[in-house]
Amino acid sequence: MFDRRLIKNFGWALLLMTLAFSAVSLLNLYSASYETGLVYFKKQLVWVGVGMLTLVLVSFLNYRFLKQYSIYIYGLSILLLLYVLVFGKAVAGSKSWIDIASIATIQPSELVKISVIIILARFYHNDYQPAPYGFLDLIKPIIYIAIPFALILLQPDLGTALTLLLVSGSMVLFMGVKKWSVAFILIVVLGVSFYSWNYTLKPYQKDRIRTFINPSSDPLDAGYNSIQSQIAVGSGGVAGKGLRAGSQTQLRFIPAQQTDFAFSVLAEEWGFLGSIFVLFLYFMIILWMLDTSSRAKDRFTMLVCFGIGAMFFWHVVVNVGMVIGLLPVTGVPLLIFSYGGSSTLTAMIGIGIVLGIRMRKFSKSGEAIDLG
Repeated sequence: MFDRRLIKNFGWALLLMTLAFSAVSLLNLYSASYETGLVYFKKQLVWVGVGMLTLVLVSFLNYRFLKQYSIYIYGLSILLLLYVLVFGKAVAGSKSWIDIASIATIQPSELVKISVIIILARFYHNDYQPAPYGFLDLIKPIIYIAIPFALILLQPDLGTALTLLLVSGSMVLFMGVKKWSVAFILIVVLGVSFYSWNYTLKPYQKDRIRTFINPSSDPLDAGYNSIQSQIAVGSGGVAGKGLRAGSQTQLRFIPAQQTDFAFSVLAEEWGFLGSIFVLFLYFMIILWMLDTSSRAKDRFTMLVCFGIGAMFFWHVVVNVGMVIGLLPVTGVPLLIFSYGGSSTLTAMIGIGIVLGIRMRKFSKSGEAIDLG
């Protein structure tokens, strides 16, 4: 039977923050897509609605189901990545999308982040050791990470692959790794990076990295995105130019302003104050997830909440760093804020999982409750 304590302990604060954040993101996207007929705005409005419904449904899912069937969820995500390599739809040179009856497209590489978080949490729940892990102890989680990482690189989608690596790497380091193992892993990463630079990365991806060092070296091509984005951010000033009043935005100078550079639109039209407000909302959402993680009663729920919090954190760091010119342009969206059904759905599923863990494991006083 349904337990009323699920409603009593529901994380209304996180839900309200998510609703507020969704409203701000839609308002920003409205301005960004106004000159193109609001097509992106209307689609994202649907995705946010679907995402919120999914969030609520997932929040009532027993987290023990995720733990029990984590290997099957992970296996399904790998099959989707294999499917997309063969039958996927190519967009902007990356074969990353599955076309669903010509109505919508789904990007499995975004959704796979949740499955990797869950499978790593299960590993550490079942194979926990108090001492730091050595390299041999980490072979299984490294395999769990390496398979989807390699499949995403083959699409190729460098930004999503790197984000997956950052999120999963944060979880591994959080559980403790011996110093020599960290050194060995860094050597392996450098070796893979060298191989990728010479044999895997496409010319346009290399150009993004080169122009990150010196964007003005190719201002009309590879460096254009970064330069125009920084102009928009700087022109917003303290209070911004106002909704639909940003010259860079409305005259379409900002590239991919509905997706990768949505934060540029925000900075130009809402200014420094608006940007800080949005980052503060992100900070509160991540803090809420980490608080749930710190109060968890088992390693599985602790790591799931930490991993989802890390996913939000790294998306913010990489995207905002890219927008203001501190990081290369990698095509990483700002979760919920950027246009994109798959990234929005992934974020909502993540929030729903954390909500479900919170309301099943804690009363308002923080004491554990057993709801099965």
